[in-house]
Amino acid sequence: MTRDSLVSVLRAQGHRATRPRLAVHDALSAASGHLTAEQVAARVDGEVNLATVYRALSVLQEVGLVHSVRLGDHGSLSWELTHPDDHAHLVCRVCGDVDHHVGNAVEQLKDHLLSGHGFEATGVELVVTGVCVSCGADADGAPVPGAGATK
Repeated sequence: MTRDSLVSVLRAQGHRATRPRLAVHDALSAASGHLTAEQVAARVDGEVNLATVYRALSVLQEVGLVHSVRLGDHGSLSWELTHPDDHAHLVCRVCGDVDHHVGNAVEQLKDHLLSGHGFEATGVELVVTGVCVSCGADADGAPVPGAGATK
């Protein structure tokens, strides 16, 4: 998203395009994955404190540009740019890496909820914990004993 379109989205929904909001969006845009608010604060100008980062994230979420998800057992929120598709977050309990699974599993779940329960899911936040291939096997592909244990 260009800076001009970001400014337009904010203004169209009645918000100012402040330096902290733009900086927070830039930090998330530059990230290769999910960031906690503390990680976002560390990536933006030192003049933007953590409380301001949280306020900026809240506004960006309100206008639909970012969303939060609880990943893993630590319970804190992680933030990412909003995706146009529904996806599952695959969280490794050993190394903490997060991967996205985009496929028909989420659509199948939504279809099942509608046909089986008359419930129309408008959004799905699916977090699957387990052990990634890097942590679950040694160089020969054999399972590593205790790889599923939490660090």
